[in-house]
Amino acid sequence: MSPIQLLGFIAILALIRIVLTLRTRLRTAAPAPAGGDATTATPAYVVLKEYLDAFIVAGLVALLLITFVVRTFFIPTGSMEPTLQIHDVLLANEFEYRFTKPHDGDIIVFLPPIPTTDDFIKRLIGSPGERLRVHSGIVYRNGVALVEPYIAAKPAYELEIKDYGIYVDGTRLEPEQSNVPPRDKWQAPDRIPEGCYFMMGDNRNDSEDSHIWGFAQTGGTFYAGPEKGKNAGFTGHAFLLFWPPGRLRILK
Repeated sequence: MSPIQLLGFIAILALIRIVLTLRTRLRTAAPAPAGGDATTATPAYVVLKEYLDAFIVAGLVALLLITFVVRTFFIPTGSMEPTLQIHDVLLANEFEYRFTKPHDGDIIVFLPPIPTTDDFIKRLIGSPGERLRVHSGIVYRNGVALVEPYIAAKPAYELEIKDYGIYVDGTRLEPEQSNVPPRDKWQAPDRIPEGCYFMMGDNRNDSEDSHIWGFAQTGGTFYAGPEKGKNAGFTGHAFLLFWPPGRLRILK
């Protein structure tokens, strides 16, 4: 449920609560029937009012959480299999990255540098200042091979960050189609620029990720690509898979 939908639901409950309160006051103001008491509320009404109050308070708390702290995220594709399956539902912490930097290995919900109506979710593989290479199916970060038991299969492509660009199978990603910053934004020709992150799906060979569209960014506007000049950002750190119940677990 989106924040707007939740707000609408709370408004409906509040309206029902107001109508019940007005009815009670009108009944109280009306002459009491012979042998009756107009001020006496029925047990069912009292229970209903208590339930409405509880739901309204719970709804307001939930609205606060999903607006500023936690957001739900539905998995629509298989790009993160086997870690995340289609139709899984996650909780993402929107608060964390306001105070701390993302860490390598985090599963992150973010705005991708390509036209889309949805956030993407991928694993952070490379951070600013790091060297990155994919060779013979192995990902190397700063020259060290990563141990990745979570992937579906080894990547079937070669990749290297060098000469102020991202090269896939020997071909440089073009800034017109991907978010590869101009040379003056790089601190070194073979290291990920400041504010940029290399994201990869765990289903490496069936994932639209940084090896196709370049770097994700934690903020500002995209340097290049089809979304150049538009707002960039990380929505949050996915930390809990809570649906379906049989797959409930903390994400790492």
